[in-house]
This record gives sequence, structure tokens and C-alpha cells, in this order.
Amino acid sequence: MRPYGDTTGDGMVQVSFTLPVAHDKRAEGAALQLANRMGIDPAMVVHAKPMGDGFTFFVVYGRVNHLVDLDAVQVVERDFALLSAKEVNTVVKQRLRRKLSVVGACIGTDAHTVGIDAILNVKGIAGEKGLEYYRELKVTNLGAQVSVPELVEAARVEKADAVLVSQVVTQRDAHLHNTREMSAAFREAMPAGRRPLLIVGGPRFDETMTDELGVDRIFGRGTTPGEVASYLVHALITQRKANT
Repeated sequence: MRPYGDTTGDGMVQVSFTLPVAHDKRAEGAALQLANRMGIDPAMVVHAKPMGDGFTFFVVYGRVNHLVDLDAVQVVERDFALLSAKEVNTVVKQRLRRKLSVVGACIGTDAHTVGIDAILNVKGIAGEKGLEYYRELKVTNLGAQVSVPELVEAARVEKADAVLVSQVVTQRDAHLHNTREMSAAFREAMPAGRRPLLIVGGPRFDETMTDELGVDRIFGRGTTPGEVASYLVHALITQRKANT
């Protein structure tokens, strides 16, 4: 199939980008050249705006001839049931027989706590309460700019069953470097049988990269607290009981 713009299958797309050049006719020509090399032909600059000294933001609209093969798309499908807060609490209480300990943080220089707070704080997001609302979960939110050694130590002190890390800052792949550093630190500090579940989330993560990054699960944009709570029950209780 092809993208849809004005009519079915017309292949029309819209992209935006910034070029390090002052806004003038030459800059718009450079934007069109880039769009052509991206496979957009014909292309039109529909918006151009100076972004400070020597930078211009563009929106380009045009046609691509590439086809999308849905059969070749690879994604991570949800392999666990979505549970209500009451169901999560019941499973944890009856089968774990203690509170499930969760430690969360933004690591490195990342100071964007909106994501981790949406999952952990009781107020949650979009009307869905966060993990602090679950009476059988013990939640420790370390906040922003937490170093990896501090996170490992907090997980040890809190006897964490799971560690949740949010990464929003992605310049120069900082989210990937920080995640690899974190997973390596936990593997060095704790034996396999005592290591907490490692979960990362953020808008720029590829959910298929769990093995490459050394984590157990990656959650992307739009993830809700209920999804995370349901996964914790699945991975830490349901799945483990089934394997014993």
C-alpha cells in the first residue's frame, strides 16, 4: 500500500526538519533537494520559518513511490492480559504474598519526569491512576537525573522486583547509552537470580531492542500505568509460576 494524502494511494506525505542555514530562497532550494533525495518527488515547501540565527524550520509536502508491505512489518505484540487495579492487587496478594517493590527514575542527565511520573504517581495519566494507587505495590520514585550507581543501590535497598527507567532525552542516542550502562551495572552488581526486572520507556525507543539493550521490556509512547502493572504481574508472577 501507499500513503494517503488527498486521494487513496496517491503516495502524498508531509515531513518536517531543520537545516542549519538562514532562511532565504537558497535555503528553500536546499530543503527541496533534501526532500528529493529522500524520495519525495515532486516536493513542495509549504512552510519555512527562521529558527534563531542561521537555522530554518521546514515543512515539505510531496509524493513518494515507495510501497509498504504489511506482512513484512515486525512489532512487539502484547503477550499478556490487561488487568484492572483490583485484579493486579489480588494476584500479587494471593500469589506473591508480599508487596511487589518497584523503583523508578530518570537516569543520566535526563530531567524530564513527566513520563515516569505518569506511570508511578497516583494521579497517573488521562484518568488512569499510577502504580502508587495499587495497594499491593510498593513504589519508590527517585525522580530525575539519577546516576546509575544510585539506581542500583536504591534497587538493592528497596529489594526491588522491578526497575522502571524513563528516557526522554535522545540527543546523540543518550537514551541508548544510558540504558546499556544501566543494564550492565545491574548484571555486574547482582546475580541473575536476584536481579530485578529491567524496564525502560520513552518515545524514541524501538521496542524490538530488548536483547540489544539488555533489558526485559521496552514500552513506547502511549503506554498506560495499567499496561505496566499488568506486565509486572505477568513477568514476575504468572510467567514465573508457569515455568516452575
